[in-house]
Amino acid sequence: MTRPRNYQTEVIIIKKTKLGEADRILTLYTPDLGKIQAVAKGVRRPRSKMAGHLELLTHSQVSLARGRNLDTVTGSQTIDGFLPLKSDLELTSCALYIVELTEQFTADHDENRPLFELLLKTMHRLCRETDRELTLRYFELRLLDLTGYRPQLGQCVSCHQSLKPETNFFSPRSGGVLCPGCQRSQPPAHSLSVDALKVLRWLQDSDEDAAGRLRISKLLSRELETLMRAYLRYLLEREVKSTAWLDTVREQAAL
Repeated sequence: MTRPRNYQTEVIIIKKTKLGEADRILTLYTPDLGKIQAVAKGVRRPRSKMAGHLELLTHSQVSLARGRNLDTVTGSQTIDGFLPLKSDLELTSCALYIVELTEQFTADHDENRPLFELLLKTMHRLCRETDRELTLRYFELRLLDLTGYRPQLGQCVSCHQSLKPETNFFSPRSGGVLCPGCQRSQPPAHSLSVDALKVLRWLQDSDEDAAGRLRISKLLSRELETLMRAYLRYLLEREVKSTAWLDTVREQAAL
């Protein structure tokens, strides 16, 4: 069946790249088409009518025309501009982090409606006054679940025995938790406190509302962040670029 040349879709703009003097290549995450790329012609000109509707971190309805290599944006209308995310540096850094993860963990044209909904809900949640760090941890675990990288937190990934309430170890290479006995014969792993394992399990198996009711200490929050960053770094084989800015903004806010 021949696909129509012109089509419309909801999108979240997750990346933009300059093209020539006035154009941009946009990376768009959609509910039914997955990740797509399209050219927005003339969008960098001061009088562009579409520019405001195609900003990074914007939820829009977009009209496109199919092209041989890249589709072209022919119209756009903002659904939600997420202004709080763009007016607070820390929120901006959090939002850029989740869209970078989305971009890195997905292939073009691989439909994943639950991931689109997760991204949209997380952006809404960041706009509200909730625990931003737990919001990011919940997003990371759900993203990993939806893209096939769910870490094993219920039992030791080596001996498959139930984990005891003691200090265990998280192994990025093994894809989950090792008990103290198995950790001795495995590659280096990160120590995992009893409370950290409880929180990771809770986030992995709860909906976002239940996850949002959690309250944890800053020390525990840092432990969870360290573990998740190590796992994401291992899977991507590189650092997530936006974490550097996230850390800088956080340090400036603390001062």
